[in-house]
Amino acid sequence: EKYRQEDDAQRDRIGAKNSLESYAFNMKTSIEDEKVADKIDEADKKTILDKCSEVIQWLDANQSAEKDEYEYQRKELEKVCMPIVTKLYQGAGGAEGMPGMPGGMPGGMPGAGGPTPDAGSGSGPTIEEVD
Repeated sequence: EKYRQEDDAQRDRIGAKNSLESYAFNMKTSIEDEKVADKIDEADKKTILDKCSEVIQWLDANQSAEKDEYEYQRKELEKVCMPIVTKLYQGAGGAEGMPGMPGGMPGGMPGAGGPTPDAGSGSGPTIEEVD
């Protein structure tokens, strides 16, 4: 009990770090995927790859950053990627999921305006199940 708050803070910090790292690597992998590469403008591809590389380098240099720093970096990465991914979806006729993403990113990209994971899709744990 004595260290519970510290443990919770550490868990949240690591979760934010892992979320940022996963998002950056998945976005980079997806954009480099041949199924996506021919559907995306070279300038947009370079923009995403450069930002992903920048975030990955930041992660390597800031292993002990705070939760809010990781969340800020993720939001900044999403600001760059989301408009391009949205344009890609619109150009592909709004296909469900993103090719190249593990599981096809069911429900679309987080924050892309698509169905949210808690929209009753039945897949994955709910917040109540995680506790």
